[in-house]
Amino acid sequence: MRKPRSIAPAKGRLAVLVPGLGAVATTLIAGVEAVKRGMGKPIGSLTQMGTVRLGKRTEKRAPLVRELVPIAALEDVRFGAWDPFPDDAYASATHASVLDHALLEQLRVPLSAVRPMPAVFSPEYVRRLDGPNVKKAPSKLELGEALREDIRRFLRENDCARAVMLWCASTEVYLEPSAVHAELGRFEKAMAASDPAIAPSMIYAWAALKEGVAFGNGAPNLTVDVPALQQLAKKQGVPIAGKDFKTGQTMMKTVLAPMLKARLLALNGWFSTNILGNRDGEVLDDPGSFKTKEVSKLSALQYILQPELYPDLYGHFDHQVHIEYYKPRGDNKEGWDNVDIAGWLGYPMQIKVNFLCRDSILAAPVALDVALFLDLAQRAGMSGIQEWLSFYFKSPMVAEGLYPEHDLFIQLTKLKNTLRHLAGEELITHLGLDYYEP
Repeated sequence: MRKPRSIAPAKGRLAVLVPGLGAVATTLIAGVEAVKRGMGKPIGSLTQMGTVRLGKRTEKRAPLVRELVPIAALEDVRFGAWDPFPDDAYASATHASVLDHALLEQLRVPLSAVRPMPAVFSPEYVRRLDGPNVKKAPSKLELGEALREDIRRFLRENDCARAVMLWCASTEVYLEPSAVHAELGRFEKAMAASDPAIAPSMIYAWAALKEGVAFGNGAPNLTVDVPALQQLAKKQGVPIAGKDFKTGQTMMKTVLAPMLKARLLALNGWFSTNILGNRDGEVLDDPGSFKTKEVSKLSALQYILQPELYPDLYGHFDHQVHIEYYKPRGDNKEGWDNVDIAGWLGYPMQIKVNFLCRDSILAAPVALDVALFLDLAQRAGMSGIQEWLSFYFKSPMVAEGLYPEHDLFIQLTKLKNTLRHLAGEELITHLGLDYYEP
């Protein structure tokens, strides 16, 4: 046994604050309320149903994650939200049509109690949406201060001991890092000047970090993936994670691509298309927001396959990603993949995948885990980028100079070894020789 890391106990209520009270957030909130009432199982959640093997396989020690490390209890979670539309969580969930109406009716009281605070929002950054429930202020810095006051008031009124913030709102238009993102002082001057390089998601992240609140980015927006806000996170001793929840098609890629590389099968082309009809699909129908998502989706294969190491196998493959907004599909997204591969002597083969998934059903347990693990990291004194949470993201954040790890199974090993490290248990290498050598 190693010495476990000092982790403050999960005492008191935990506020989970979500910018964006749409399909993902309301599915998360309704799901947690249903689980608390014994109306469903938290399927897909590592914090609730996952185990971690400890020691040798012969020891047969595999406690639940929440038994190994002090994860906040669902009974202690309180949800707050911001949204440009004034609908409460019940009305928003009904509109999203992800969950059955009968289930939502049973949860009407707790869902109706989650009313969104006025949002920091601008249609310049999400062009296909606009709503009346929006904050007004002379500058983006003052908007950030208003968010800070929202956080303090929510904690006070709901008797919460601590908080995390989780971006569950729409994908913003594509932004390149610029000089104003390079250093915290410049960033805050740009906020005061309402510089267009400061997107609404960055204002939320700034407000959270200033209040000592961990921040997770569930969209592919630039947000905290800039030096200025990473400096602020370290200065404040606050963990951050992102970006873009890994749910449907990209999750499949991070499973299939490692298989191709492990068996050294060549890749000639990977054609992906998505059909979805929810609010996210409507937003992504705008070229600016699609560009942000496209960059996120395209990156995984390059990092997994490492064409610079295997030029004969992966040096020239064609990779295309398309997203089509089709309103009748609703939240039931359909992902089509055609994968052209080659084997021995270059003989061609194909893999075809048709994943008919439910976008928010896959995203909700991811959002829950990220929130609870960020709270754990905060109580463990871990600050800045939490690379061990890469398992949950399409475009994992990493320290400058590192490449992100996209292989789902390596990511899971990284996550579970981090939990072992926190608990003072030996890390598992899967070498296995000690079972066979004297």
